[in-house]
Amino acid sequence: MAESKTIVLAGGGTGGHLYPGVAVAEALRRRMSDLRILFLCTEREIDKVILGPAGFEFIAQPIVPPATSISGLLKFWRAWRETKDMLRALFKRESVTAAIGLGGFAAGAAIRMAASRKIPCALLNPDVIPGKANQFLMSSVQAVCCQFELTREYISAANRPKMKMTGCPIRSELRELPPREAAAGRLSLDPMLRTLVITGASLGAQTVNEAAVKMLTGMTLDGWQVLHLAGREHAAAVRTSYREVEIVARVIDFTPAMADVWAVADLAISRAGASSCAELTACGIPSILMPYPFHKDMHQRLNAQVLAGAGAAVRVRDRKDPARNAAKLRPIVEPLLHDGDRRRSMSEAARKLGKPDAAERVADVIGEILASGR
Repeated sequence: MAESKTIVLAGGGTGGHLYPGVAVAEALRRRMSDLRILFLCTEREIDKVILGPAGFEFIAQPIVPPATSISGLLKFWRAWRETKDMLRALFKRESVTAAIGLGGFAAGAAIRMAASRKIPCALLNPDVIPGKANQFLMSSVQAVCCQFELTREYISAANRPKMKMTGCPIRSELRELPPREAAAGRLSLDPMLRTLVITGASLGAQTVNEAAVKMLTGMTLDGWQVLHLAGREHAAAVRTSYREVEIVARVIDFTPAMADVWAVADLAISRAGASSCAELTACGIPSILMPYPFHKDMHQRLNAQVLAGAGAAVRVRDRKDPARNAAKLRPIVEPLLHDGDRRRSMSEAARKLGKPDAAERVADVIGEILASGR
């Protein structure tokens, strides 16, 4: 491949969009060491936190999410035009070989512009229900890389031939987890205790945080320890909450080292974002899933239902109230802490769903659309 060739990956704003992109970028780099990989992300801080250590070049687009208010729509329209001007200059000076949309509002302008220039394009669509951005972009791309077969029911007949069942890409270090003792040491945990992991994904989740603390209050945790990934905006409050109820828990705001987290996890309470589901299944982690309750289409509920239907997880509705959530969680979590056979069965079911080689499968798809020229 010529030295000037570039593949752009457009999207960002959350780890759920960026981490699969990083995994695909890693896979592409292993195949084509001279390839330039460029992320077109958002101006949110999480994008820098994730992409900086990953070692990939990135440009923050001025794009913002669409809004329903008049002022919000005006702000979105100005940002859209500014982003298009920036992208027009980028595509003019770069020899872009292919473009990959990572989902969300930050993918739209780049993928549409690449498609208009006859550049081969693909989408990552790891949720069961395609988001609005992916629905908007599907007619412009050659391939839609999906995690769940159920997605077929939520894609138009015209776009179904573009579906590729690749799975949701996960980072290479998650495909072979480190030894438990070493991972526990890095996380300041006891390797001899079983670990309950609580996570609301990269940004944290206040309702999960509050429910977990309330649920654990007064619960017997003999032989168990708690590792709580609270999110940067919530960690201080979560630490205070645990101190107030006299529970010893390891609370961290964010870590890119999820391989260590899953290496020590014996049970997880988690959101049901696509990346979280992909990591839980690839790593064989039994889980209680609390789907994000504020999306209009409730797409995380269907993600969670796939895992629950296979016996890999238990789905619990997030009722947005700590006491009600805790009351639902406790009779599920407490028995699981003492039922190793069921946890093992859930772990096996999770692994059967997992596609740890998804990044390589997506790289194969990119290779196919490059070879076809469209």
